[in-house]
Amino acid sequence: MAEIHGASPLASRAELLAQASVPGVLEISEVPFKAQITLRLDPKGAAAERVGTALGTTLPKQPGEVAVSGSVLVLWMGPDEWLLVGQEGAAEALQSTLADAVGAEHAAIVDVSAHRTIVDVAGSKAEELLNKGCALDLHPRSFETGRCAQTMLARAEVVLVRRHAAVPGFWVFVRSSFSRYLADWLADAATEYRRPSAA
Repeated sequence: MAEIHGASPLASRAELLAQASVPGVLEISEVPFKAQITLRLDPKGAAAERVGTALGTTLPKQPGEVAVSGSVLVLWMGPDEWLLVGQEGAAEALQSTLADAVGAEHAAIVDVSAHRTIVDVAGSKAEELLNKGCALDLHPRSFETGRCAQTMLARAEVVLVRRHAAVPGFWVFVRSSFSRYLADWLADAATEYRRPSAA
């Protein structure tokens, strides 16, 4: 059954983010409606192995680790918690896959797709922009491609994922209720990168 969506959390900020972007330097946009499933289970149990087999990748075991299987990202969120991120409309299939793999063992599988939206921040100034409101060292030597972190950005709780290193690119997962605040902050913080208009 097709999923039906209303406006995305940042639909009202799409133009603002486009205006804050500077081609070749900074691109800011929403990545809406991704399937997001929280999984909690014993990482040492047989169910964790079965889930890994079903997904085609081992569940990350180290802080900040991200596993990739096709179009699905698996983010380490805690010793017994992961966030699976898939394509729009894939939440039900992901839940079913996880439930079949877990079987009768104790686990929690929750669709949290509506809980957060994603802001894509990319370009040569992406790290610099995010570091205006985030205390993490985002240099690729410290925060490599395929790493994630739960942190604060401009006083909002977010999950950061580094998507690319050569041309810095990040996904910023932010609660939908904080997303407009964060979009406004990003647009304001990006002001200095805009080229002045010709006189």
